Amino acid sequence: MATNNTDEKTSNAHGVIELRIQKLAQLFNSLDPSPFHERDLDQDAEEYIVGWARELPSDLPLKIVIHLPDEAMHDAQKCELPSALANYFTERAQFAQRELNELFRIGRLYLFVGSATLVACLLGSQLVRSTLGAGPLAAIVSESLVFFGWVANWKPIETFLYDWLPLKRRRDLFLRLAQATVHLEKIPSG
Repeated sequence: MATNNTDEKTSNAHGVIELRIQKLAQLFNSLDPSPFHERDLDQDAEEYIVGWARELPSDLPLKIVIHLPDEAMHDAQKCELPSALANYFTERAQFAQRELNELFRIGRLYLFVGSATLVACLLGSQLVRSTLGAGPLAAIVSESLVFFGWVANWKPIETFLYDWLPLKRRRDLFLRLAQATVHLEKIPSG
């Protein structure tokens, strides 16, 4: 695999990811029995492509340039390599979207449980104050219930404020890669 090139003259307003391979087997998981256009990328190839895409400015469309020898070029064209890459990254984006949907579904459950706990704790706090009076024991128990009620909401707050962002970014990155222009270039022989 080769290096990334972000030179303005070469990229023509694209974030360019360049790979140099000798055969298509370097790109795709050889154990995957799926038809070629549905195959999973090799883990190292995916990490390389995704890693470079993550480094490039998010406002630029992506261009993946794959340098191949002549015999691999013929195989790549025959197997519709650009379409296979687009299919793979579209599938990864859909998987990331499903993870995001699941996170929000679980977050709503956390919010329901946390809210119910907070309401019960606030009511319990008021009940303790009215039952035990204004003494130190009543204050400790009452404040402990309020504190517990808010702690019960830590996870839903964390979920809706922070946890969703990495999943959204990963989904958006996969969508950018699915829409990337794939260009095949022949490696000069000799």
